[in-house]
Amino acid sequence: MSKAYLRAAGLFLCAVLLGLSQQAAAGQLPQWELGVGLVGMSLPDYRGSDEGHSYLLPFPYIVYRLEWLKVDRTGVRSTLFKSELAGVNLSLNATPPVHSKNNSSREGMSNLRSMVEFGPSLDMHIWQSSDHRFRFDLRLPVRAAFTVESHPRQAGMIFSPRLNLDVDGIAGKPWQLGVLAGPIFSTQRNHQYFYGVTESDARPDRPAYNASGGYAGTQFLVALSRRFDKMWFGAYARYDTLHGAVFEDSPLIRSHRYVSAGFMVSWILDQSSKLVERNDY
Repeated sequence: MSKAYLRAAGLFLCAVLLGLSQQAAAGQLPQWELGVGLVGMSLPDYRGSDEGHSYLLPFPYIVYRLEWLKVDRTGVRSTLFKSELAGVNLSLNATPPVHSKNNSSREGMSNLRSMVEFGPSLDMHIWQSSDHRFRFDLRLPVRAAFTVESHPRQAGMIFSPRLNLDVDGIAGKPWQLGVLAGPIFSTQRNHQYFYGVTESDARPDRPAYNASGGYAGTQFLVALSRRFDKMWFGAYARYDTLHGAVFEDSPLIRSHRYVSAGFMVSWILDQSSKLVERNDY
């Protein structure tokens, strides 16, 4: 496996697992933290593939907290607007690279580059319990996708509305639970990148195919995390279904549903003496 592939896979893993824990309890935390971590996950090569890979990689753990910018395990988020009822944040996602020679469905086709997605997300606070332990939100992220390469290419737009439930404290323990679910909609350019087959790539068991934009399936995710004194642990499981997707009849679709899972553990080696308020809202 090439170094470039490992770097791209590492970027993807960190981007995905940075979003494991979207919930956070109120309180105070150091303004910055430095440490090391280990991330592992198993997932398909792309949504709809019946082949996949497992990853286990170390990474640097870097946290910096500002009132308007957060760079931590929840990702890179800048608060553009905030009120008691809603907020506008930056949303980030990523997809892994795929070497077509290692995937029988894509054999002979161009490799899939790792892709990053970013854009604004309107987060509407629907309900919160009086003790702030339970929070229920509607999140409406719209992201533009770009390939990760020397000359990045724009690869369409993604809209993924989702309902999100956060629970602070499970069975009397300081575990954080997050549950989210929602459909995905993408433009024709994004679907064509993953599921289109040109005439030159067609063969008897893989006819030419032009994908259209629209509904791209539904995802369900459960995440669990806990902060210890000098350690943080998070894990997730995700169920993905492509039934009814506009590209469902693409010859590159070999599985209409799958379950993926991953974990991340980090050890904090140093931190600032200055404390800041920890509050997602």
